[in-house]
Parts: sequence; C-alpha cells; structure tokens
Amino acid sequence: MARIPLEDNYTDVINKAQRGRKISDKELASAAGVTPADLAAVKDGQASDPVLRRLARHLRLGPNALEALAHKAWYPEQPDFPRGFMMFNTPFEDMRVNSYLVWDGKTKLAAAFDTGATCEPMLNEIQSAGLRLRYIFLTHTHEDHIADLPRLATATGAEVWASEREPSDYPGAKVFKENAHFHLGELAIKTLFTWGHSPGLTTFFVTGLSWPLAVVGDAIFASSMGGSASHFMDQYQNNYSKILTLPRDTVLACGHGPLTTLAQEKKHNPFFAP
Repeated sequence: MARIPLEDNYTDVINKAQRGRKISDKELASAAGVTPADLAAVKDGQASDPVLRRLARHLRLGPNALEALAHKAWYPEQPDFPRGFMMFNTPFEDMRVNSYLVWDGKTKLAAAFDTGATCEPMLNEIQSAGLRLRYIFLTHTHEDHIADLPRLATATGAEVWASEREPSDYPGAKVFKENAHFHLGELAIKTLFTWGHSPGLTTFFVTGLSWPLAVVGDAIFASSMGGSASHFMDQYQNNYSKILTLPRDTVLACGHGPLTTLAQEKKHNPFFAP
C-alpha cells in the first residue's frame, strides 16, 4: 500500500483546538502575545516557529510536536501484523477513509470495522482468505464510514453492531453498551465509548493479534484528533482517559490517515505531547 498522508496539517490542528476551546482570533493573538497579522500568516500556512510555539502553549498543544508537524518532520513508524489484520483505504468524495478487518487464524472467524467508501477490497480478502465474517462493528455512523454497509452485510450475513448512543438505521442492527465483550476464537474485542466527534463514537480494543489494537475511528488520528465544535472537550477527555491509558504498544487504527501507535502519539501528537 502506498504511504497514506496524515489526515491533518498543523493549521487543521490549530483550528480544531481553537474552535473546540471556543477562543476567537483576537483572544488567541492577545493571550499568545502575537500580532493579528502573525496569527493570520500562520493560519495561511506561513509557519513561524516562535509564533507557533506561543500559540501552542495557549491552545494547550505540545509546542515541539506542533512545530514538527508544521515542518513535516515526522511520520509514524508503521507496525507489522504478520497475520489476522488488514487495513483498507478507499476514496470518499475529496478524502480517503479507512476500514479494517481482523480474524482468528484457527477458526477463520472475522470482524469488520466500518466499510469505508466501498467494501469490495474487503470482500475480496474475505473470499481469498476463506474467512467467515461474523460481525460488522461501526465506530460511528458518519456516511464516509458506513457508505457500503448494506452491501457488506448482505454479502456476508454478518451481524451489524453499533453503540447504544448512536444506533444504526440498518434493518436488524444491534446495539452494544460500553465494556461489551465479543470473541472470535482467540481474539477478544472490548467496546470503549470515546464519543465527542459523534454521539456514540466507539473505540474497539482488540487483543490476541501480534499487537494490542485499538480501532479508534475518528477519535484520534496520527498527529491529530477528531474535531467537534460542540463536544471537543468531551472528545479530548474520552481520548485521554480511555485510549491514552491503554498499553503503550497498542496500535491505533484510525478512521483517516495512517496507522500509528500509542507510544508514538504520546510523543508526536500535539494534542497529547508535552
């Protein structure tokens, strides 16, 4: 697979933090001790390191991580899964979206997480690997993540599951509570409610693969996180308390952008880096 670009650049991160914390340009410039012209230049893509660092401190962002993002100086090292895991990156309008497949090597039982814009590559893998898809788990119900749900559910007969906070309108879909547990042979899947970006955004923590895996949807991206104009702090607190407390070697399977790891995000994500 070709290298997948980061979902957000440094201006996206600044805008998400500023909008989420409800700070106006005038308030931000004044608090950071920069001129309105300096702030406008940064937002226009003209990165000035001293200005960036001042803005970072007042937006509660990690200055070093934000500076590295502005200079495109970091990209997450990609984890290796020799078995039982596959990522699919498909185009949806002007963006690309990820969906995922995990399976138990002995029983060949599998679970899908979202469908992306098209489930055709996933269906091809299910067929070629001789898998039986038991579950389709939805991280949330935004259109880009479930665009091909009817096709995947019909083709496989798998159960569709979504959060009780954000049920799916797919006929026969079921809902789970937080800390629900599902099993596929040696794989265990636990639900964590990490809402904010959407009402029922869910992280699925999977054990039994080569690495602990958290399918986080749009909760966290490599070097960024999901935005929300009205529930940003809820999203931030849920990320911090439920995702950042997972084992440091946990792989984060994000809804957009590349795979990353919890250890890398604690160091390189402006929202969580010191």
